[in-house]
Amino acid sequence: MKDEERIVVLRDQVNYHLYRYHVLDAPVISDAEYDALYHELVALEAAHPEWVTADSPTQRAGAEPLDAFAKVNHPAPILSLANAFSVADLFAWRQRLERYLPDPAMPLDFVAEPKLDGLTVVLTYVNGRFTQGATRGNGEIGEDVTQNLRTLKAIPQKIPVAPDSGLALPPYLVVRGEVFFPLDRFEAFNAARLAAGEPLYMNPRNAASGSLRQLDPKITAVRPLTIYCYDLVAWEGASVPDTQWERLDYLRQLGFPVSADSVYCADLTAVAAAYEAWIPRRNQINYEVDGIVVKINNRPLADSLGFVGKDPRGAIAMKFPAQEKTTRLLDVQVNVGRTGVLAPNAVLEPVEIGGVVVRNATLHNYDEIARKDIRIGDTVLVKRAGDVIPYVIGPVIEQRDGTERVITPPAVCPFCNQPVKRIEGEVAIYCDNPACPEQLVRRVEYFVSRGAMDIGTFGGKTGALLIEQGFIHDIADLYYLDRAALLALEGFQEKKVDNLLSGIEASKNQSAERFLTALGIGFVGSVVAGLLLDAFGSLDGLAAATREELETVEGVGPQIAASVADWFADERNRALLEKFRAAGLPFASRRTAVSVVTQSLTGLTFVITGTLPTMSRDEAKAFIEAHGGKVTGSVSKNTNYLLAGENAGSKLSKAEQLAVPVLSEAELREMVGGD
Repeated sequence: MKDEERIVVLRDQVNYHLYRYHVLDAPVISDAEYDALYHELVALEAAHPEWVTADSPTQRAGAEPLDAFAKVNHPAPILSLANAFSVADLFAWRQRLERYLPDPAMPLDFVAEPKLDGLTVVLTYVNGRFTQGATRGNGEIGEDVTQNLRTLKAIPQKIPVAPDSGLALPPYLVVRGEVFFPLDRFEAFNAARLAAGEPLYMNPRNAASGSLRQLDPKITAVRPLTIYCYDLVAWEGASVPDTQWERLDYLRQLGFPVSADSVYCADLTAVAAAYEAWIPRRNQINYEVDGIVVKINNRPLADSLGFVGKDPRGAIAMKFPAQEKTTRLLDVQVNVGRTGVLAPNAVLEPVEIGGVVVRNATLHNYDEIARKDIRIGDTVLVKRAGDVIPYVIGPVIEQRDGTERVITPPAVCPFCNQPVKRIEGEVAIYCDNPACPEQLVRRVEYFVSRGAMDIGTFGGKTGALLIEQGFIHDIADLYYLDRAALLALEGFQEKKVDNLLSGIEASKNQSAERFLTALGIGFVGSVVAGLLLDAFGSLDGLAAATREELETVEGVGPQIAASVADWFADERNRALLEKFRAAGLPFASRRTAVSVVTQSLTGLTFVITGTLPTMSRDEAKAFIEAHGGKVTGSVSKNTNYLLAGENAGSKLSKAEQLAVPVLSEAELREMVGGD
């Protein structure tokens, strides 16, 4: 193929993959494969500059904004960066700069910042107030997502500069940052979506992009997004620091969130060392990065160097080795969770990704498998990011040879051979057999966990072994274990058995709230368990409640009510409860009425969120009740006040949506006379 024809083909391919990545949030090739296509195009255009066209992807940044949002003209180009893939590339970049520097041999210092894998946004402040937020779009025109960005608690709505700080605050200031999904919150978020039967997001970047580009800000508000800011785009009316290192500190002092992982580097050798240190560390932090951004610290000098196409000369992105690889899907295995959800997992031809050999990866659910048309025998693209479980992005259809087999959802549970269940409107497939051996292992693990019955002497391996040996057929059997029979097992010495049994016996002294939590009823965690037992007094009262009665409990919606009512209506679960009762487990709540000190808060309903300065949540609840108030678990139109501390989450967002007043601990104390 002639060079001119190859350029046309490469432009089409790169533009297609840009569209998949930036607009559809559904990439079909790895970053490394995209980089190879892009750099081949750059090289060919460099060899034939007469063939460069204005619509070439090398001449623009990002992708076109969606028509669903109003358009925003950026005050300055929001550009991407050229890439380096090794320390040698880094020094070659420095060498290329020599012809543009006032003195080719002049010493340069640098700042190395994490290259966040999220969604770039541009924040505009007028007289210190947040007035507009936009996506990068095509680098010149972005999408107006102001209302969605207002829901991010990390973004200051008003720049909190103290009068005595000495900082100059420009009346007009535009800041660049990256919105992203913390990895731990992403896993929990996807788990909640799976439990609710909702489609899963494939990776944290797509989750961040999809969450921010919602037409309804209420949806964005409940997503645990955050942001790091790292650059000043434009300003008027005041000066700003001239070095990148000082600008990061300036942003931090103004009240913007700035990554603590950026480092100052006195020379390129220090940059190279920082890069090498980052490669193993990338999987130990709580956000996705795919490299580091290296910037000349002297910003006026860097800006004076101009651009190469769309790339500023004064900075470069050093990409980490790819954590996406292609390999072969050998088989699909099914795992069963404690709630009975059947989760398909990929068995892969072993492949090294980011220093780890990956043999298994999640396929999320059978709807995703069908939507992507993933088949056994396919060559598939696999991604590993941080501590997030590796997952299959999709198949490489071009490499099919016709021997691939379609994956079908199981009709029966592979562990107990009972028919599976699917609830209309949900993507999850369930095994609802409480005696399913594999499901039982997960239920036992949850029952003895710290957040449930807290039986510290009982480990997950012990549970699996006792189930395999026939000692445990349901979770109540934990309380009927025979000491002599346990001593007959290999590795079970007297001290181990006695510790195990004493821990189980001690758990009978746990509260009914913990016991209800440990039963693993869908959507019933510790907070909901407390609300239910406050309302009905005991598990017996709860079992007798109708779905309608359950819904009258503040903080218990239709979904929770249905889950609880269905669980207690199942005869197998009722039999399980009787077995627990005979073993001496607590059925009645031991919560006692709080002695009321004053009536200052009588008739007022509070919700507590975040970390308070001096009180735990339990202490704050007792304090409110001691002054006549009531505490519930979720914010609603009936909530009078939200008591919020640091790191307040979705409850704060909900309170703002419903115009519920937000109190600090100090303000709460003032309400009762400074007690």
